[in-house]
Amino acid sequence: MTLRPSLVGPMVLAGAIVVFLLAAPVVVLVARAAGFSTLAAALADPAVRSAFGLTLACATVATGLGALVAVPLGYLLARHEFVGKRWLEGLLDLPVVIPHPVAGIAILLVFSRAAPLGHAATAMGLPVVGTPLGIVICMLFVSLPLLVAGAREGFALVDPRLEAMARTLGVGPLEAAVRITLPLAARAILSGAVLMWARAASEFGAVAIVTYNPKVAPVLVYERFTTYGLPGALPPAALLVLVALVMFVALRGLARPVPGAR
Repeated sequence: MTLRPSLVGPMVLAGAIVVFLLAAPVVVLVARAAGFSTLAAALADPAVRSAFGLTLACATVATGLGALVAVPLGYLLARHEFVGKRWLEGLLDLPVVIPHPVAGIAILLVFSRAAPLGHAATAMGLPVVGTPLGIVICMLFVSLPLLVAGAREGFALVDPRLEAMARTLGVGPLEAAVRITLPLAARAILSGAVLMWARAASEFGAVAIVTYNPKVAPVLVYERFTTYGLPGALPPAALLVLVALVMFVALRGLARPVPGAR
């Protein structure tokens, strides 16, 4: 399909505006960070290394735990109709529209030491508030729907008749789903996992309320800004942007069709 010449100009202008709005703040941020301090010097800061290490570890754990429930749930949503499905889909969309400080307050009400569940977890030696476990729970809350959505879309694109054909050959329903459908949906699931990981690593609002200390990278950036202003906040902020950029480049690589694939 070829665009009319009269439409090319407005579309190029719209694209240029979008690119400027998205790229200009990132480019200026990284450039200004290099002016105040090199990224290598920021990485030499023990507080920065600790915050980034904690962020990467918690985001990875949250994504791994999320995959255990998101993939089966995505399959269920893609393949079956059941009572309450629309309510469940609405619930999955809720973290997208809830302000994340509100999400942190909600999590605090469930997992604080004064709450029954939080008290029981603390009694078992698994306190949530002020611990890495609390960070993982916050990350799961805000980012898990992204992996569910990726898995659901991936499974929905696989023709159910492939499973039905496998079952006529004596393969059970679970084995057909694992051996036939899961590999075909793997690219979409991996894309969803990368999105979940990146969203988890960037979470601030909920984590700041549930677990301000130990600090993850977004909380450290905020603290450096409130304490030292822009010169203190720019180096870790630039590092965080670069990490997110790398992850989203990886996402696009996963989402790109394999040459020769149908």
